[in-house]
Amino acid sequence: MPETEPSVDSEEETAAQRRARRAQFLRDLNEARELRDRVQPRRARAARMRQQMWMRTFRW
Repeated sequence: MPETEPSVDSEEETAAQRRARRAQFLRDLNEARELRDRVQPRRARAARMRQQMWMRTFRW
């Protein structure tokens, strides 16, 4: 479990560290979505159909 109070050295998080953490989070999120789509194919198909319909009727 992470420390509740950051030490003096780790107070300044670099942009590179933040980007790396965000990239890892997005990879995990994408993996979770793919797993959910495999486990619930009917719901995933319905969501794709809704998205396609929304994109067809969207006005720019």
